[in-house]
Amino acid sequence: MSKQILVDTIKQLFAGNKGLLAIDESNATCNKRFAVLGIPQTLEMRRKYRELLITTPGLNASVGGIILYDETIHQQTGKGIPFTDLLQDEGIIIGIKVDTGTKPLAGFHDEKITEGLDGLRDRLTAYKKLGVKFAKWRAVFSIGEARPSLGCIKANANALARYAALCQESGIVPVVEPEIVMAGKHSIERCYEVTEQVLKLLFQVLYDYKVDLEGMILKPNMVISGNDSAVQNTVEEVARATTQCLLSSVPASVPAIAFLSGGQSPEQASAHLKAIHTLFKNRLPWTVTFSFGRAIQQPALRVWQGQQANDTAAQVLLYRQASLDPTALQGAHDSKNQYALIQ
Repeated sequence: MSKQILVDTIKQLFAGNKGLLAIDESNATCNKRFAVLGIPQTLEMRRKYRELLITTPGLNASVGGIILYDETIHQQTGKGIPFTDLLQDEGIIIGIKVDTGTKPLAGFHDEKITEGLDGLRDRLTAYKKLGVKFAKWRAVFSIGEARPSLGCIKANANALARYAALCQESGIVPVVEPEIVMAGKHSIERCYEVTEQVLKLLFQVLYDYKVDLEGMILKPNMVISGNDSAVQNTVEEVARATTQCLLSSVPASVPAIAFLSGGQSPEQASAHLKAIHTLFKNRLPWTVTFSFGRAIQQPALRVWQGQQANDTAAQVLLYRQASLDPTALQGAHDSKNQYALIQ
């Protein structure tokens, strides 16, 4: 492994306030989103949709890297141009989701483990030949009575660390994604507690597995109350809780944090990201940016509806939404408030 390759890739990904666009939904997830809008759930429609996304004019102004799914990385445009060639020509770095999804964690009620380690070293070698420079693995933790359990956290932390070590061995930057999902009635305080617990244990395991923290990207959730919570916090409260949690849990040697949107609306995700930078920019030891999926895609998908006649309108929306997030990273800094808000 060349550490410099990893470091250089991370710098290139986020240069100029850019972030990541995640279009790595599994076929099943993509089909569900199509079904809601009456779009045929076929291989060809998924290909057309992914082509629409990655051929959006000007996307490279705000997106430094795109996370693909295995089906997508082998596909071509309608004119026969491989997606990988098109992205490289646009200066967008190619990423790939390498986990194979979640399964019930045996012996643990309502908890999940992410699978995909079998054969991962060989798959990474094959992906690298296709131009892949970074990869992603997502672990999922739900909040409930006695959840997440310590056993579930440890099992997923070990999988994330093994994945990250294999990526770095191959010269591929690992995006480490421990997601505390928004589903539930939990408070922002409970989300803070769980997020902090998961991150602290995760970084201890990453250290145990000799993962170079300077050659990885963390993709965490924001600290936010559950979707069904009676109390929905202000943008400032979410920014404060998220920043404080990360400062207490994430080593400064990690070069970049790229938030997942986690079911937030596009407006919410951008507003929270902007508030973090507006209020706390000088407190952040890491590059803090975005790795959004639905929060960038959803407006375009609703307009597209699977109709070629809507391609241009959908791409205009995608470009506009993607452009909002780099703007959020330029939030004005108020030195008077920076310390008062984090107590």
